[in-house]
Amino acid sequence: MHEYLRLLDRHGVTWGEELIPYVGEVRTSAYLMNGHDYWSACFRQLDGARRDLDARMGELDLDRVVRDALGGAVLDNLPALRLTPEGNRLEARTLAVLDDTPLMTMLLLDSALAEETTVTVDGVAHVVPAGGARLVAITSAATVIAGGRIDLGPLTRWAPAARLRLRAGFPCRWTVTGADGQGWYPPGAVPALDAHLRPYFHGDDLVADVPAERLTVSVTRGMEYDSATVAVSPAPGEELTVELTPGRLYDAAARGWYGGDLHVHLNWMGDVPAAPDRAAAAQSGEDLHVLNLVAGNVAGERVYDRELLEEWAGRDLPWSDEGHVARFGVEYRNDLLGHFSAFGLTGVPTRFHSGFGDDHDRHPNSDPLAEARALGAVTGYGHPFHADLNDTDPPDLAVAAGRNCSAREIVVDAALGLVDSLDVLNHSSVQATAVVYRRLIGAGNRLAVTAGTDAVLSISRRGTASSPPGWERVYARVDGPLSVSSFAEAVRRGRTFATTGPWLELDVDGHGPGDTIRATPGDTVTITARTVGPEVEWLQLRTADGVLAEGGPGVLAAELTVRAPTYVVAVAGGGPHPRSMHPAGVYAHTSPVYLGDHVVRRADVEWCLRWLDLLERVLDTDGKWASPEQRATHRELHERARQVYLARLRETDEG
Repeated sequence: MHEYLRLLDRHGVTWGEELIPYVGEVRTSAYLMNGHDYWSACFRQLDGARRDLDARMGELDLDRVVRDALGGAVLDNLPALRLTPEGNRLEARTLAVLDDTPLMTMLLLDSALAEETTVTVDGVAHVVPAGGARLVAITSAATVIAGGRIDLGPLTRWAPAARLRLRAGFPCRWTVTGADGQGWYPPGAVPALDAHLRPYFHGDDLVADVPAERLTVSVTRGMEYDSATVAVSPAPGEELTVELTPGRLYDAAARGWYGGDLHVHLNWMGDVPAAPDRAAAAQSGEDLHVLNLVAGNVAGERVYDRELLEEWAGRDLPWSDEGHVARFGVEYRNDLLGHFSAFGLTGVPTRFHSGFGDDHDRHPNSDPLAEARALGAVTGYGHPFHADLNDTDPPDLAVAAGRNCSAREIVVDAALGLVDSLDVLNHSSVQATAVVYRRLIGAGNRLAVTAGTDAVLSISRRGTASSPPGWERVYARVDGPLSVSSFAEAVRRGRTFATTGPWLELDVDGHGPGDTIRATPGDTVTITARTVGPEVEWLQLRTADGVLAEGGPGVLAAELTVRAPTYVVAVAGGGPHPRSMHPAGVYAHTSPVYLGDHVVRRADVEWCLRWLDLLERVLDTDGKWASPEQRATHRELHERARQVYLARLRETDEG
């Protein structure tokens, strides 16, 4: 923790990591959360494509990227000093303050001048290029000179102070905002914003200093609860107690299901290095049954939280109880082949990453996957795909060139039985990942649907990354009491569904996800899906042949006469909703109920074979090899997977 604070103090939010594209995104994310597009602004500045960005990050002026992406917008944490031929003006969202403590903020120096200019802040000169931009740290008491002294009065307004005491009766997630949306927090709380730009913090019986003005207080507790909201107007000097309790929408544990987030970072760059007690508060306040905190690197050799992993590998973290378990695991990372998480490790693996900096793509992901599974872990690929992909599309977009973290090796590892699951729910394209998932299971691979948010507790403002852990979850039907081993076993058996919030239930003649029904041609089964949650707009029942039935929320039933081995999954969705923090809206997807022992569809196998061809080309163009032997190792692994798929193709011919 002290080392991370030192890195933050020395290097800022990137902690000294090499400036690769997503490190640049983290550096700008505190200002580009609300639909402001970092990536497009980068491409415009370089007049290039994503492959150019990977190689040309050093040419980018990220302060200008922020200015250009904002398009003139002014933020609560980024007032702007516009430098124009007509004169200079300060634009700001005025923030309330309760005392004389100067407000700390960043200031955007935005020049529309034809020549460079200098702005002085507390005696320090900052040169702004012609038509350029600079971000400078200031306080509301600073002296800013740009042609003359700039009046910083618009930054703040004084408000009389009051105090709120917040009680729900159990740990929850709270939001306190003024009429202008400004958030208020208890002392010591991280000023976090979720993907909807809602301020939030966790706990119960908390005290926060607030302005004596009209305020809105909201409370919830993860996806199994609704939210409760009240408006209050405390008097100056008053301590007002707000007792507010969220109601339950469903109780998964009472049905034997437990929800987990298998991909959460305690520390991974950011503005607020996090100690384990923050993870404990978040897990309790979200009523998240299973939390997998992953140690992982960013762009170089440093593996964040490795020391905590080494201390706690194989043991529940100290705040675990009979209804909540937390462990340290690993995110193994290779930006060309994909990232996977490992949950339930009994020891510390020897490999954490490859292909970063001067390192080569030394080995396929299959090697660290095998090591993680030998250490007892359940494994799954995370944030897999970023491009749009429809059911009838070839795999080309999913495998497209560039070191962009796509899970390119999963088609190989699934065929060879080296991976247990796929995070169909993630922060990237859920639609594309669901398409790939159904192709994989249609090609004879048995994988569970899982979820991993990639939430980062050391980052306070970054959309889904600064949203609370568990904003998406995998629910697993567990035998007996909840434990790491019982949850991991349920995932391995495919007894899961993943969701942004709604409860999703699938029943096929009394069987649920992960089960196999020994159906023979001519048998008829009854399929029923049920949802709970106000955000669901539609339901689907799908088989290996596509959509079997679809309808509105609530209950959807259909009968299916089996013609060949197939699977059944349920899918639910809807548009953007306050309960869903995924930018695409509401989504839930079950693992399959299998009808027949071995589901192999020719079209899906051919799709996977096409994937392997594309993968070879991508590794030829974007792989980093120290020797021909390194490249040959990957090719040999891919050939093993190809032979598996070709054998399945022959199986479909014989069938």
